[in-house]
Formats: sequence, structure tokens, C-alpha cells
Amino acid sequence: MIEVHVLASGSDGNCTVVVCDDHAIMIDAGLSGKKITALMNTNGLDASLVKSLLITHEHSDHVSGAGIMARKLNIPVQCNERTYVSSYLGNVVFSKIETLCGFDSGPMKITPLPTSHNASEPNAFLISVDGKKILIATDTGKMTPEVESSLCDADLAVLESNYDKHMLATGPYPPMLKRLVGSDIGHLSNVDCAESLKRTMNDNRKIFLAHISRNNNTPDIARETVSEITGIKRAKIDCLEFKGDTRIIKL
Repeated sequence: MIEVHVLASGSDGNCTVVVCDDHAIMIDAGLSGKKITALMNTNGLDASLVKSLLITHEHSDHVSGAGIMARKLNIPVQCNERTYVSSYLGNVVFSKIETLCGFDSGPMKITPLPTSHNASEPNAFLISVDGKKILIATDTGKMTPEVESSLCDADLAVLESNYDKHMLATGPYPPMLKRLVGSDIGHLSNVDCAESLKRTMNDNRKIFLAHISRNNNTPDIARETVSEITGIKRAKIDCLEFKGDTRIIKL
């Protein structure tokens, strides 16, 4: 059994744990160590199973608790060198990985994929285990060819659906930030997310909409937009509904 535990996903922080048998990896740690530990306990996650912490990029909603969790769990941080240098994690064990170079973590084969975001060298991760493929791709202003290619074969796509275009245009952000969010190095809109899913249609793929903006989107709007464009029933499109919500996806 493979379990993907989405502990947090959005403006307030991001953290996901993928478990296969007695081996687990954590992807991002953008909340306090205390909060991540509490969420792991709530989800029944055994902290001793977590063997490494993968980092997508250095922004605080992805790394604010990374140093403390790496030290608390006594595990290495795995990311590319540019991300590590930009993350300021303190005294941690750093295990260097490289974009597009696959590596093993227990039974998992992990491939870091390039994304398009205003960060040093941001990555998505494709995780292959027991014949299943899990794509975790957030914080990208456009779908890179590598991410979209991996989306075709994914059994589970945890894919960014960050903002509603109308809400961003009329919302509280200053003009410069609005332009950044909507740019090719910003975030994926609901429409962009939906169109990528439609181009790579896979009837057996599970879909989880990730990194939904607190200010420029709602879970309801995200799911409705993706459903309308793709033709996928809303009931088959999952996301976190409220702050503190978590999800366990089984494959």
C-alpha cells in the first residue's frame, strides 16, 4: 500500500509525506516543526519511517520548518545545491541531488523535474514505486515539458491550481505582485491546471489540486473550473477544503 499524506498545501505552508511499507519521505516543510509533528500524529504517521526531507525550492512556505524537522527526525535534506544554498537551513545533513537525475530512496525511484518559478532552481518530483507513479508539482508559472510529460503517466497528480484569474485581477495584491503571480515564473491558474490535465487526459489518474491561494482562489472555484474544462466530475477532484485540513490518498 502506498499512502500520500498531504499535511498542508497552500499559502500558509506546504508539506507532504509519501509512505510505502516501512519507508517514507517528506516533501517540503513549510510550517513550524511543532505544527508538522502535530499533523503527523493526527494522521497516524510514524515519524521513524521518514528517511529524508526533499525540498522543492527555498521559499518560506516550503522550508520554514525544514531545518528543525531534519534535525528532529535526524534525516538528510535532499535538494539541488542552489536550493540548499538559498534555504538557510542551519546545521543539517545535506544530500545533493540534481535536476533530471533520478535517485533511489528505499523502494522509491525519485526524479526531480524542472519547474518555472521565481526561485533558484525549483523542482517538482516524480515518485515511482511498486509500479505506481506520483507527480507532486507546485509553484510553477507554466507547465514545463518535463512536468507535463510526467503528468501523462501519473497515477496520482498533486498539481498546483493556485489562483482564479478574476480573483487575482480584482484582489488585494499590489500590481507588481499580481503580474508576478500571473507570469511564467509565478503560479498555475485554475485554467492552466485544467488545460494541462485535459491535454494529458488519463481516466485512471487521481487528481489533487494543490497550493490553492488563500487570497485569490477558493477550493470550490478551483474544483468547479477544473471540472468544467476537463469534463471530470467534481467528486473525482480532491483538494484541502480549509486551514488545518489534511488528506490521505491511497494507491
